Amino acid sequence: MSSTNPHYQGPSSLPSDYALLSHMAGRRPENDDVGTAESDDTDDTITPKPRHTAVDADHDEHEPFLRKAGGRPHYRPANPSIGVYPDTGVSNTSVPTEHTPLLAPPPVPRIEEEVDSPAHDNDSSMAMFWEELPILTKYALPVFGTHLLEYTLVIVPVISIGHLSTTALAAISLGSMTASVSGFSIVQGFASALDTMLPSAWTSSHPQYVGLWAQRMCVVMAAMLIPIFFVWFTAEEILLFLRQDPDVAHLAAVYLRWVSIGLPAYTFNCISRRYFQSQGLFTVPTRIILLVAPINAFLGWLLVWGPEPFRLGFIGAPLASAISFNIIAVLMFSNLGLLVHLGLSGVGQTASEWWAWELVALAASQLGPMVLATNSILLVSASTTFQAPFALSVATSVRIGNLLGEKKAKRAGIAANTAIVMALAISVLTSSLFLAFRYTWGKLFNDDAEVIALVADILPLVALFQVFDGNSAVTAGILRARGMQFTGALLNLSAYYFFGIPLGVWLAFSWHQGLHGLWYGLTFSLVYCSCIGTYLCITADWNREVEKVKVRLEGEDKQRREEMRGKDALDGGEAGLEAENAGTSADRI
Repeated sequence: MSSTNPHYQGPSSLPSDYALLSHMAGRRPENDDVGTAESDDTDDTITPKPRHTAVDADHDEHEPFLRKAGGRPHYRPANPSIGVYPDTGVSNTSVPTEHTPLLAPPPVPRIEEEVDSPAHDNDSSMAMFWEELPILTKYALPVFGTHLLEYTLVIVPVISIGHLSTTALAAISLGSMTASVSGFSIVQGFASALDTMLPSAWTSSHPQYVGLWAQRMCVVMAAMLIPIFFVWFTAEEILLFLRQDPDVAHLAAVYLRWVSIGLPAYTFNCISRRYFQSQGLFTVPTRIILLVAPINAFLGWLLVWGPEPFRLGFIGAPLASAISFNIIAVLMFSNLGLLVHLGLSGVGQTASEWWAWELVALAASQLGPMVLATNSILLVSASTTFQAPFALSVATSVRIGNLLGEKKAKRAGIAANTAIVMALAISVLTSSLFLAFRYTWGKLFNDDAEVIALVADILPLVALFQVFDGNSAVTAGILRARGMQFTGALLNLSAYYFFGIPLGVWLAFSWHQGLHGLWYGLTFSLVYCSCIGTYLCITADWNREVEKVKVRLEGEDKQRREEMRGKDALDGGEAGLEAENAGTSADRI
């Protein structure tokens, strides 16, 4: 929720009406738990085959089966988590274990696309490109709408506070920068582990792992919130130690204390979004944020500028955002080691980039409140346009993850290349927008003529790096789908901390380039990330990526089978002991 971070990713939404879909789709014949469905073109009735047990070696119960629905065949999860364990034939409703997901994907159709049928497996690369283009667009548009509307939760406080005073704008910029560095970036980084785990699990033979890994991530996140809260509630002392202006530091600390009310909800939203997006539920979060966005805008006005009984001034802005985060969370309610490993890598990939931008904002704060206010406007502007390529990166990550779970290596590669081309087209549009309105853009945020002039002076540079920023976002999504968060982390660390930030600080202070120099450094970092990230994506071995997903799922399945065998042995031992005790009692009688 950083107003200074162009790579901010807002809260997510969990569809409350999904329970209804689960209930309706869950109605099926009593014996239709697993097996292969047979139907003709005129009858939608499913005729299940007899269930096989684990000892029947010739039958693979983990294979998804085709089901006719309205004349269109599609895949349904072969092993819904409410039903029967495929390897034991034991109902998991009576044997809850650590492997029993609380968030159980319902037995409904998977993400289905006509081009995913075997008939399209041998299509040419160019044919697959044009097939993937509308699919990625269909996935990305609702995600873009969701993120753009959610970003109003950031824009509204900045606009409201910006017209109070330049000092207040600098304070909310510094406060949100601190929130990003010490909180939101860490939450997003850990949540990015689910971009690897969930989409491929949903389309694999183990869809129940979607819920299992999501609930594990909740445990990880709960532990992460403790140190974050500690930093936020001691922020004023930290900022004063960093030699920030006392008035700005005090207001920034006030902002952090009030916005912390929304942190648990924000964390929950990050997890739930990935849980549902992995299953193709892209549009429902948009409907929820359509409801919350105007409420947030109204609260931003009411609590900052409203009538006297409600007017709170500066603290009204973070309070409005915190309330909105919690409203979203309320509407949404209707293998830890692996997650921690991927999550730490995700922090390195996601948070390191956030931290770089916030370090630039910190450097800008040394140039005075006017420069910090200008930098805030530029970063909020870049953040807004970033929502489009970021939405595409989410859609791409889900699509590639699903294809890898379905073992469609060639199509996954084509989807990745298609997304890169789409990112280029989006970036050209946003660049044109900044160039067209450069002289009036700053007036949206502030009335200071000097601030407006400086914004107009730097906007062409912002327009230039849009192309590389969009490409970097999409390639990062592709790397997440491949489980390469660690590689992404190394890429971002080297781009920003070895090259971009040192170059920007050197230009800004040694060569007296000021804010321009800082943005030159950021542009260099994005060019570096974009070029190397693109190379890693277009040279990927997608057959190997399919094998990686297979190995990961087989490892989880093996652990679950061993757990079930141990429980069966324990149950058998207890039954034998009871029989022995019963025999002893009979002898005594």
